[in-house]
This record gives sequence, C-alpha cells and structure tokens, in this order.
Amino acid sequence: MNNSIYIRRKNKVFAEQGADNLPENYIAAILKNIESLGYTFSENLIARLQTLSLGELTDFYHETIKNLRETVGANREFKPMYPNFPQQVLDLTEARLYINAIIHYITNRLPQFEKKERIPLLDDVNLKIIDLGTIADFESIFTRLAASNTSLSATDKTDLKWFVENYRDDIFRLMPEEIPQKENIAFIGGLLILNTENAEKFLQAKIKTATDILRLAVAMSEGDVSLAKATKLRTFKRFERRIFLALLENCGNITEDMRRWKKRWIRLGEKLHAGEYAAKFPRSFEAFDIIRNNKPFETFNAQIEHALTAQDAEKVIELLDARAGDFARRLDHLLRINEAKQPEVLEKFAVRAGQISTPVLLQVKTHFEHRNAQNQLRTFFPKGDVAKVFATENKLPFLNQEVCVAAAKICKNTLIERFSRLAPLGKCFLDEKLKNYLVPFSQRSASKALRTIVRGSRINLPEANVIRFFLWWKNGRDRTDIDLSAALYDENLNYKDIVSYYNLTNYGGHHSGDIVDAPDGAAEFIDINIAKTVEMGIRYVVMSLNSYTEQPYCDLPECFAGWMPRTYADSGEIFEPKTVENRIDLASDTQICIPLIIDLISREVVWTDIALKKAPLWNNVHQNLRGVSLMVKALTTLTKTSLHELFALHIEARGEIGISPETADTIFSVEKGITPFDIETIASEFM
Repeated sequence: MNNSIYIRRKNKVFAEQGADNLPENYIAAILKNIESLGYTFSENLIARLQTLSLGELTDFYHETIKNLRETVGANREFKPMYPNFPQQVLDLTEARLYINAIIHYITNRLPQFEKKERIPLLDDVNLKIIDLGTIADFESIFTRLAASNTSLSATDKTDLKWFVENYRDDIFRLMPEEIPQKENIAFIGGLLILNTENAEKFLQAKIKTATDILRLAVAMSEGDVSLAKATKLRTFKRFERRIFLALLENCGNITEDMRRWKKRWIRLGEKLHAGEYAAKFPRSFEAFDIIRNNKPFETFNAQIEHALTAQDAEKVIELLDARAGDFARRLDHLLRINEAKQPEVLEKFAVRAGQISTPVLLQVKTHFEHRNAQNQLRTFFPKGDVAKVFATENKLPFLNQEVCVAAAKICKNTLIERFSRLAPLGKCFLDEKLKNYLVPFSQRSASKALRTIVRGSRINLPEANVIRFFLWWKNGRDRTDIDLSAALYDENLNYKDIVSYYNLTNYGGHHSGDIVDAPDGAAEFIDINIAKTVEMGIRYVVMSLNSYTEQPYCDLPECFAGWMPRTYADSGEIFEPKTVENRIDLASDTQICIPLIIDLISREVVWTDIALKKAPLWNNVHQNLRGVSLMVKALTTLTKTSLHELFALHIEARGEIGISPETADTIFSVEKGITPFDIETIASEFM
C-alpha cells in the first residue's frame, strides 16, 4: 500500500480497522495541523482513525503530513529576497531595488532585512477532503492506468513502476483485459520482464508488430517510447534477447515495420545478435539481413505516397481499405483528391470506422466539425517527452461543408454505437463547465502536478484580488539561476511589458527580487493585482520560467512552481500552502517552461505546461503574431474535443440527462463525480 500515490491521485488514504477508541482531541490536533496545508478528513476517515492505537495514529500522521507537505510544496522553506513582499517592494524606490540587485549579483549575498510580523491569513479557503479508501480502490489505480487509451505521463509511469516492483507476479491479477495503447504495452512489458516470471506469455498476446518490439527495447532502455527521439539502447541479457527475437518471429510484416525505423533497428540488431539465432528465428534473421544490406523492399507507405503523387484515388482507397487507422488519418487528403470519389471514400470510411480507435475517431470528428472555420489556427502538440506546441494558419483547401458534416456524422454514429455496448449510466448530470476542459488524448509530456489536467483546458479563476506565482529551486552541480517572469499582453495579443528580474514593478505586477544562486534552495514570487492590471489594458498574463544559467530542469535536484489566488496579499505568509491552487514539478530536458496563461477578462486560467527550445520571443514585431503571442492565441483558441462533448456522446449512447446532480445516477462535473482531474478514469473507461 502506498498512501502517497493514493492521496495524490484520489485524495484518499487507507487505514486498517483498529480495536481502540482514541479520545477526540488526538484527531482534532491532527485536523488542525493538516488544515494549514489546505486539507481535512472525511467523517468516515475520522471514525476509522479513532479505532487506531496511539502508536498507529502517530505513524499514520507522520506519513500523511509528509505526503501532504510534499504535494503542495510546504516541505521547503521559501525565503525570497524581500521577506516582507509584496508591500516591501512597493515601498522601495527603483534606485534602491536596482542597487540591491547589483550588490547581490556581485557578492551572491542577499540584502539583510528584518522580517516583520504578518497578520494571519484572512482568505477564506475551501479545504480539500481526504476520504477513507480501500485496498481494492487503491489497486484500481494500476488497472485504470494500464487500460488507458492515451499515452502516459512520467508520473503515471512512476506509479505503474511502483505497482509492478512491489506486486511482482501478483500484478497480473490487476492487469486489465485490454491495453489499447501501444506505448503503454511497451512500458508495462519492460517492467514485467524485469520483475516477473511470466512476462513472455503476457507479451505474446499483446505484441503485434515489430514497432511494438522496438518500443519495448526503448522502454527497457529508459527512453522515449513514442519514438519521437532516438534512445541509446542498453545491453540486453541473453534471456531478454531470446524474448525479443521470439516475439519478433511471430509478428506480421516484419521487414516493412523495421524499414520505418531502419537506423534504430540496425542499432537494436547489434544488441540482439540475431545471427546467433538464425536457425531458430529465420524470419527475424532475414528481416535484419534486408535492412542491413539495403536489399530492395517496397513499403506500404511508399505505395501510398506513389499513389497520392499520381492522384490515383482508387489506388489509395484500395491500399488504405485494409488499414483503418491510416484511412482515418488520411481521410481529409483522400476527400480532396477527386471530388467525384467523395461518396465512395465516405462509404469505405463508414465500413471501416468500427475498427478505428476511439481517440482517433474523436479527433477526426472534431477536425471535420471545425474544418472550414475562418481565421482559425491549426495547433499541433508533437510526440515526445517534452511538451512543445506548433501553430500555423489554417491553409487547408476548402472542402464542401456537406462532406465535412457527413464525415463527422460517421464518426459520431460509430462512437455512439460503440459506447452503447458499455454498462448503462442511468440518469446523468452533465456540467456545462466541462466545455472548458479537453479530452486527454496524450499525457506523455505532462508534468507532475498537484492537479493534473489537459493542456489547453480553462479553469475558472477563484475569487481573488491577486494572483501570486511562486518558484522554488535548488542548485544542480553548479550555480543555478532560474528566473520567474510574467509577460503582459493586451486583448489583441500585443506585448506590453514583462514583470521579471530586470523589471520588478509594472502594470500592477510586483516581483519579489531576483536570486541568482540557490545552494540551499531559493524562492521567487510575482504578484499580479488583477484590477489594476486590467485597468492598465492588460488581458493575458503569461507565467514563464527560464533557466538563465542554461541547466536543463532534469539536471536539478528539485525545481517546482505554481500559483495561488489571494484576496488579501499581505495577510498570512508569502507562501501559504492552503492557498496553493496548483503546483507543477519541472523535470524535463528543457530550460524554459510556460506553465499557464491567465485571461484576466474572462477570469480563467489556461493550463499550458509548454516547454520552449530557446528564449521566448515576447514581443510581436510590427503587430504580426510571432513567438509567445502566437502561442497565446493558439492555446486560448484551441478547437479540440472537450470533455463535455465526450460525455454527451456517452449519455446519448447509454444514459439519459437528469435534472440535477442530486437526482443523477452518474455525475460529470468539475467539482464531483467524474471530474476533469480523473484522467486515468476518463482515459480507461470513456475512451
């Protein structure tokens, strides 16, 4: 049992039933302590804790308080340059702020100020309730993650690894019937080979292609299973090589699949020594011989490209008819090749739609529903372990709207028919706010966060006068300087200014001071006064974190950031754990991160969790959308499938709309029931 995972994922803990009856004052003391972190216990959990012995309760408390402090970031001491921030920064002149910064840069010493007594926190904070869980409910975390129909985040993989390493052969009891995502099969398969006795039998039923085996080798080498980036492969043991080759021998179209990743397969071949097993695995040996010696072999994709180049619609349809997923991904192109063939293309697509995965059908449906929208950006999140975003103008040739409607309808009808075979939902409540939250199609590059949601989702800003960004980091091998900034844009996405290490006060924003060395940890804060900033013509505030000394975040022992809504900026401590709305761990192989954008007019937080390769281009030259301006527009105008759309399809297929949450059998909302934060449940049971 791992209550750290349980709290983080479900706001639950498990405690055994005891035989004692502890006095209430013990429980009350614990509740008071965790209240400062923004949490409290449910009635059921309180009742269970009273049955523990004092020793058992003490152990439970120490474990729980440690987990909660780590969750919100309260396990670190926050000491900004100006300990009486924000008022202290407002009171000092620009000259004094500048002189203090220069002295710090020269000496690495922080200016010495007496920390004044602060009034207690006046903000009214809704506490998060930790409920009593069960072993079966905890174990369902593994089952849902493994059954996820989307790629997994680094945090998801860490949790899966804990389960496999601790359950060993008993993990097969928790395995779902289907693991629909190829990347997840590879990652879990690698863990099973290293930690169980029956991995090969499991993999024989799951591995279908040579690419599946390449992913497996990459997973066991701790690389990027999306294959977006090449991985340095480890040396495999003899029994592991035999497993790989046995699996490869039973795959179809070995050579064609290997040709797609030719260079990587040549490297893997050097590790597998296929020649040693030529007699036992002849098909595998032959495939390696073809790719190593450049023997002629025409792949499926080459045939497709030749047909597309020749504008041979019939040939393309014929080739794709056997591969439903490829058919769906190329549907737009197919419909543009020959207008006369559009009915035939749609008819073939309708026949094959049932073989296409739910995520692909949802994306194709949304694409055709919005395909001809004017002034729309096309936004892409490339595969890989680092979260990047690309945006470009929608320059697709016009496609008859009736054709677009027909393509979207085929997807919808297929999804409804598929969902209708699932268990009934009964009367359902569907929250309109879910229109602001997106479906989790890919989580592989999502950062570990207090509350994980899909990038591009919009969160209503809590009642607050000030938004406070925070950053904490500790040096890597050398001096490390991480800079916290807030870039300010008007409603037309014109860059106005930035609150940063060189511009501590402006447009209603205040920076706590630039610290350039963190041997024992350092903290920076930025306050954005909402009313004043809006009054000065600002709509969008972009939170940015930049490794000024150019160390990637993955090389630091610890680095995290987040934000807090504050009603009274000078009440309570500068870092008040109970007011933390979200916190994100920075651990990717990048130097720049943009966690979120705040829309001050609509009072929404747009979750971005984006990494940049180089220093941001804040200013948009001559009013042309470039750099961060383009990224802000892309992420605030996304046309991706919302959770409201997904759940509405399920309700149409296997439920009925109820009147209120109180009378509903199934609740889809932001606050309770199935929420946007239940990503593993959504990805495994609704996709």
